[in-house]
Amino acid sequence: MDVNKPGKVRVVFDCAAKYNDTSLNNQLLQGPDLMNSLVGVLLRFREKKKALSADIEAMFHQVHVIEEDCHALRFLWWPDGDMSVLPKTYCMQVHLFGATSSTSCAAYALRRTASDNANKFPDEVIETVKRNFYVDDCLKSVDSEEKATKLAADLQSLMKIGSFRLTKWISNSRLVIDTIPDYERAPMVVSLSPESELPYDRVLGINWNVNDDFITFKIKKTNKPVTRRGMLSIVSAIFDPLGLLAPVTLRAKAIVQSLCRRKFGWDEAIPQIDHDEWQRWIINLPCLENVRISSCFQPKYFSTLKNKQLHVFSDGSKTGYGACAYLRITDENDNTACCLVLGKSRLAPIKQASIPILELCGAVVSCRLYAMLKEELDLKIDKVVFWTDSMIILGYINNTLRRLKTFVGNRISYIHKMTSPEQWRYIDSCSNPADIASRGIDPGDNTSISLWLNGPDYMAQDESTWS
Repeated sequence: MDVNKPGKVRVVFDCAAKYNDTSLNNQLLQGPDLMNSLVGVLLRFREKKKALSADIEAMFHQVHVIEEDCHALRFLWWPDGDMSVLPKTYCMQVHLFGATSSTSCAAYALRRTASDNANKFPDEVIETVKRNFYVDDCLKSVDSEEKATKLAADLQSLMKIGSFRLTKWISNSRLVIDTIPDYERAPMVVSLSPESELPYDRVLGINWNVNDDFITFKIKKTNKPVTRRGMLSIVSAIFDPLGLLAPVTLRAKAIVQSLCRRKFGWDEAIPQIDHDEWQRWIINLPCLENVRISSCFQPKYFSTLKNKQLHVFSDGSKTGYGACAYLRITDENDNTACCLVLGKSRLAPIKQASIPILELCGAVVSCRLYAMLKEELDLKIDKVVFWTDSMIILGYINNTLRRLKTFVGNRISYIHKMTSPEQWRYIDSCSNPADIASRGIDPGDNTSISLWLNGPDYMAQDESTWS
């Protein structure tokens, strides 16, 4: 097939033209990236109490290719599998799984369905299609069961107009599930009795305890050789897009980096001291299955929120550097809660760097986390505070007159661009949860995990008591 003939990728060209994509030459077959961020979808899923999850059935196959472009999807077929005869040539009439352009074209068709029917449905329904879908998965949270029921019905009606079937529905509310026909529910809740508990589910790779509304972790036991290759395979298998386990995985990555620094081969036997440290980490790894994180930022007993604050902590050490962001919320009854929203840990470079430099890198990471949360969260944040346990970093940030060395100056310039010096405050190292992110912890260290997930104790107190 001559792919240079005109019309072969017209669907992608049309898709790109609608969104004024200026980098089309670099995305000839892939098309523009119309996908929502995975982290953003998961963050918005945790904002409110009543959660919904659904899936578009065979999404790619619902999007047709115009006839003259079908030849770009030709394939050969041997009838009855007989390779001795000449094959027949067929053309796909719909977008197929595995084609580079399918994701972009299907996402465009989904968004076009919403925009073409914007006058027929409430704004929240249209925004849900644009902001709460990741490929074919829909994750959404709302304030009440009534809103969830109405939203589910409207989404199904909107999707039908575009010939998309929204199915496999599941919710943490039984009332919402009862309003959805059995044939449209997820298989595990099709014949759910009133006495039985809601099951576990996986939403975009995250384990969701639907009945108790918690995020949990499932650790797969694998028998990998204790080498750089086997260790890295185990660490990489822990799927944690929100960084909720960042300090735990940092400890394992530090062991691998230490072997790399000493130039051990991928399959070479490692020294006994490293072997023992790795085994301690592996033995304690199943302890993570006991970690339960609320799926919603708001506790169930909370009423209407009156204040929402974002607190971002940063730190650096000889092992690594990192940052973590917490949402501190207060309701109308003056109840206060604080929970981890996003975490990030990075190893220190193999080439040795000073602690102040690593502290500065941690502060930059905290600004990047804030930039991401500002873009992705739908919650209106009333106040943002940045915390560090380094007086040197606070001195850098409050310096607006003296010139700094290039490395430091560039990073301070970025911090000033994203924040103001008045937003930065000091915290002692013992209370700083980012200290855990920069040093790493073992999976069985429950005290450190509690501080990491809930933030410092004083966050639950009145602001007047803060140092």
